[in-house]
Amino acid sequence: MKLSRMFTTDRYKGTRGYLDSQRAYEVMRTVLYFAVSLSLFFGGWAATGNRMNLLTVVAVLGCLPASKSAVEAIMYFRFHSCRGEDADRIEDRLGELKGVFDMAFTSYEKNYQVDHLTVKGNTVCGYSSAEKFDEQGFYKHIEGILKAENYRDTSVKIFREIGKYTDRLDTLRTLEADEACTEGIIRTLKSVAL
Repeated sequence: MKLSRMFTTDRYKGTRGYLDSQRAYEVMRTVLYFAVSLSLFFGGWAATGNRMNLLTVVAVLGCLPASKSAVEAIMYFRFHSCRGEDADRIEDRLGELKGVFDMAFTSYEKNYQVDHLTVKGNTVCGYSSAEKFDEQGFYKHIEGILKAENYRDTSVKIFREIGKYTDRLDTLRTLEADEACTEGIIRTLKSVAL
């Protein structure tokens, strides 16, 4: 267990099992933040004999990051990691392709869970096992994000069947692509994902 993971997820985001393992860290951080606020409140009350003191103000302000952390923890409970057998099949066929596991994207209208995304050049394809996955909404959401980051003419496709997705990975391996574009798109996708 890495305690630094409670405060930064950059190194772990996109790894296999990320969503399931990150839940525990989110809950621990939330409990820690609320514990600090409560200890300040009760410590100030015990020291002064009155609830109306400066430490009460600090404790109330400390509830802001604690509440934000609680919302993030709730979001992690809404999503799950890629199933083990699907992840094994993807890893067997991935080869030298760049991909990320367990991506959850949120928009104003909907949330999108993608079990795996592979990027090669300006081509992004992924696999989602979610029962109610709005493909058109996802395409519009991701293409808008990529255009805002100056990745134009990107192709985004989500597969709902693992067999078709792994077949597409074989096809992607044969394409020529700009490595800098691939890395930039992956960085962008990680930055906007949960």
